[in-house]
Amino acid sequence: MTCEEAEILLHALIDGELDAGHAREVEAHIAGCPRCAAQLAAYREMSKALADADLHYTAPLALRRRIEASLPQAKPAPSRRSVLRGFAMGSAVSAIAATGIVALVLRHDDEQRLLSEMVSAHLRSLQAGHLTDVISTDQHTVKPWFNGRLDVSPPVLDLTAQGFMLIGGRLDYVDARAIGAVVYRRRQHIINLFVSQTADTERRAARMETMQGFNVRRWREQGMNFWAVSDIAPDELAEFGEKFETALRASAAG
Repeated sequence: MTCEEAEILLHALIDGELDAGHAREVEAHIAGCPRCAAQLAAYREMSKALADADLHYTAPLALRRRIEASLPQAKPAPSRRSVLRGFAMGSAVSAIAATGIVALVLRHDDEQRLLSEMVSAHLRSLQAGHLTDVISTDQHTVKPWFNGRLDVSPPVLDLTAQGFMLIGGRLDYVDARAIGAVVYRRRQHIINLFVSQTADTERRAARMETMQGFNVRRWREQGMNFWAVSDIAPDELAEFGEKFETALRASAAG
């Protein structure tokens, strides 16, 4: 494990977010690297200082009274009949709304779980020997490599002129199925672009999210779901996604 790889995982180690295998690898590197050991110690000292800090604030009595005085006055208690009538109507509306709310909650949980798996796959790829199955800066070498390995070969685009160098691709496994990962580099930062086929051909606009210190830009285009994961700044990851989408549409039009 290199220092660059270890530094990416230090915060996850402190927060207990690494599995046992990755934790042992990071700890083994730290044991032989004074620089990373010092960095870990600094992070832990900062976390302890934040945990020990008294960040609670008690409002003065005069401020509390002013706030209470500005609140609406309590209304007279409603009659029993109005309460029962409102309860009956509210129960019917709540039953209808609850169905939609449960569906939204389940969908949100599923999306968050999938997002977490994408970030975990990105972290795995940063380990030595896990980043690429095919190494090449030539899109005409990387794209054919996926043929026969997946139902649909992911688009592989050359964005070197736009500042994002193609370095290869690999097969990864997310949500118990194989998907393609096209790998780019921005300076010293890795961008994993995960691509999977979907039956939904409707385009979905890009959304930017953050998980475990990594930025994720996800969108849907041409019957494929895309997740770009990296530790580069959100605006740079957004730029990557926009450049990729533009190049993909140009490729499809040509």
